Amino acid sequence: MPIGMSRRSLLAAGALILTGPETTVDGQPVDAEVADDALAADAYASFRIVRAEPGAPETPEITLPAGYTFVPGAQYRTASRAEFLQFVQGSLNNAGVPVAVRWPGREVTTVIAGERRLPLRRDGNRFEFTLPVHRATPAADSPTVQVWSHLSTPATGLYWHVEHNAPDRAAGYWSTAAWPAGEAQAVITYMTACQAVLDDSGLIAEARRRRHFYALMGFETNNPIHQDNPPHWHLSYYPGPTMGAAKATVPHFWVDKQGRTFYNGQDVQGAGRTPYRAGQPAPIRDAEGTTVLTTTIRYDGGLDLAPPTGPLYSIVSTTGDFTGPHLILRNDDPWRVVTTTDDVVAGLLTTEVRALTGKPRTRRALRYDPLTGVLIP
Repeated sequence: MPIGMSRRSLLAAGALILTGPETTVDGQPVDAEVADDALAADAYASFRIVRAEPGAPETPEITLPAGYTFVPGAQYRTASRAEFLQFVQGSLNNAGVPVAVRWPGREVTTVIAGERRLPLRRDGNRFEFTLPVHRATPAADSPTVQVWSHLSTPATGLYWHVEHNAPDRAAGYWSTAAWPAGEAQAVITYMTACQAVLDDSGLIAEARRRRHFYALMGFETNNPIHQDNPPHWHLSYYPGPTMGAAKATVPHFWVDKQGRTFYNGQDVQGAGRTPYRAGQPAPIRDAEGTTVLTTTIRYDGGLDLAPPTGPLYSIVSTTGDFTGPHLILRNDDPWRVVTTTDDVVAGLLTTEVRALTGKPRTRRALRYDPLTGVLIP
């Protein structure tokens, strides 16, 4: 799967991922898919205007060239405390069209399009930039608003991206909801713990041998065209080399304010969603129906991971608060302590997996562009 591939592109390829807000109807979880409006333009683009200082959400004055218009719909025009996001439509133009912006009283530092910082041409309190217009749909330009860091790719046997959620960029549902600080922290630590388990158990190596892969993903709070709630994370399995693999299994692990996992809405391509709660084993199978991993939500809010052979792994918290360190048990014996931090202002993600005996700790400090998520070598 190409890095930076949009969620809409993943869906077109047959991927099963969370595509909208999860709610309940008659007590059953429902995934409301967010689709592009039926628009007739040739091409689309989007940009984020970044303020020097966050403040009350505001809308700047934007002038488009003749033949280009704003994409209709509130989800395509959003002001947050730190930024203003706008989608546009018009004729295909790979070289780009000039966009002029005037924002009296506000200093603008950057304009983001895709995963790029666009050069700005300034004239007093007005500036201009060149915006390529080349996406087939608005959602195909999702990389503009997806502040993700890609830590590994499908070819390795593990696809992993981390969403960097910043309060001042909150958009859509999250612009008015309580900020999920604990949930966002816990999700990154869960994913880091799962990576350690999948590696130690040999599951990543086996998936790589078969040209399959696991996928670790969280939730995002700054994307108004992907209303990603409630807070959750994924430990998915794709029985093929891409996210278009048939019969992919995609769990949606919901977490509460203390980061405790309490529900799994598990999708299987072609078979719909099955709900699992604490104490109910959820088998993850390949395309032939063979179980490759079984997950079980624990009554303490943790998660058991049971490979078909080998030890049982349990992700737990010694305090009951999963917003802090996670302890991994291996056959009920303490094995690893996992801690993570994500400084979304400085752009620094740190993960640490520390052995309780024997081997030294494994610590990663990954710097990334805080406005795009692109890793900095």
